[in-house]
Parts: sequence; structure tokens; C-alpha cells
Amino acid sequence: MQIREYSLPAGWFPRDRSSVSAFLSEFKEKNPSCCAAISPHAGWYYSGRLAALGAASLRKSADTIVVLGGHLPAGTPALFAMEDAVRTPFGAMTIDADLRSALISEFDGREDRYRDNTIEVLLPMVHYYFPKAKVLWLRLPAEIQSFESGKVISQIAAKMNLKINVLASADLTHYGYNYGFSPQGSGKAALKWVREVNDAAFIKAVESGDSKEVLRCAERDSSSCSAGAVLGAMGFAAAEGAGKARLLEYATSADIQTDENKGEIPDSFVGYAAFSFS
Repeated sequence: MQIREYSLPAGWFPRDRSSVSAFLSEFKEKNPSCCAAISPHAGWYYSGRLAALGAASLRKSADTIVVLGGHLPAGTPALFAMEDAVRTPFGAMTIDADLRSALISEFDGREDRYRDNTIEVLLPMVHYYFPKAKVLWLRLPAEIQSFESGKVISQIAAKMNLKINVLASADLTHYGYNYGFSPQGSGKAALKWVREVNDAAFIKAVESGDSKEVLRCAERDSSSCSAGAVLGAMGFAAAEGAGKARLLEYATSADIQTDENKGEIPDSFVGYAAFSFS
């Protein structure tokens, strides 16, 4: 069996199962009912809580969990992990090779040979909440076709008689010197703008179900690094007859960094949001 091993350095998430279980046990829901969710993908120290809220909202009776990643510009082919399984702190989680084959044909997909955090950082959560399910690793580009790709995932799964959940991976505004994006300067005014204007517009677009506006916000405002994953989840939810996205929680890395820096707002920070589609 060929296993896709960790590519991220230690520190992004715990590597031992006891620490992962201890962290995630807090977020178990009694009756989760969502077919799709969106979670952020920073290190767990910064966005693990929000990521867990998204993952824990997914319905438990699923054959396969499709994890949609991003960081791909428009015009890039869909990328699939081609190994037999992925490594998590709970062992090897099997990749759904049959679903992958069907989708590769539909999307003209390619092998994902790159180191990327968008999916890997969520896999321990997926394996914890769905220990008997298979997983599919798929990254989608930031283009409107990814919304249609989400619909195709639903259609192919139905033909294969598979019950699947989709977990999309996306962060919001990357602001400050580290990211080359600081249109509002720094300090309190900058953080307020990111929270109440830039990220708020993207969140509103996701909640409204307007795929074109989601893409416009990401491109025009630099308010999401992985719009393709978000669009894929939206398309899947629409095809499944689910309701519109509901914001579970919003935060920024500055919330933690400001506490660490004794009230001083960092000059670089990232926005995070978790959504569920019920």
C-alpha cells in the first residue's frame, strides 16, 4: 500500500492520537446533519477550533469524506492524491480509489505532487470523526467551474450509490507585510477593516449562495486563498438540496497574537471562518 506521508513540519497539528482525540472531543455534536462544511486550514493553534466546528457538523453516516483543498489559480487542473491512503495520527486512512477514478475522468484531473496544507491539516479531524469512512483528496482551482464540479461530485456519488460528505478548506484575508497586502495600513483600523468589511463581504457572499460573488470577492478583495474549495462545497450542497451556508464562527489569528503581544495588534494576520450546509 502506498501511503501519502506528512509533508507539513511538526507544529501544524498534533502527531499523536491521544492529543488529537483530547483536542477534538470537545467539538463532538450529538446529531450532526450537514452534508458539507467549510473549515480554515492554518495550524491548529490558530484555527483548529474553527476547523473542528466545521468537521464536527458533518453527518456521521458517510461512506467517503471528500476533502476539497485550494491554493490553485484559475486554469489549473483539479489535483488528486494518487496514493492508496493518507497518513494521520490514527494510522492510514484509505483513499476512495473508485470515486477518484470516476472524478478524474470527469474533471481531466492530475496528480497532486505538491506540498500543501489545505487538505493535510484537516485529515486528522476527518479520520477522528469518521474512523470507518474512506477519504478523497481533491484540490480545485479558483474559477466558477469549481461550483459545477461540486455538483458533479454529488451526481457521480449518487450513480455509485455512495453517501458522501464534503469538507472544504479555505482561509480568508491574509493581511499585512508578510502577505504583501495592507491597503488599510496597520493596527486597529486595519484589523477592523478586515473583520467588518473585507472578510464580512466574503462571508455574506457564501451565506447568500452566490457563487459568482464569492469568486468576485476572492479575486477583487483578496479575501480568500482557496475560493475553488468553497465553490466546490457550495455546488455540492446545492446538488444535494441542502440549505445555504450558515456561519458557525469567525476569528482571526490576531485574536491570539494580540493576547500574546500584551495588546499590541500584529502587523500580519489571517481571517478564519467555519460554515455548515444543513
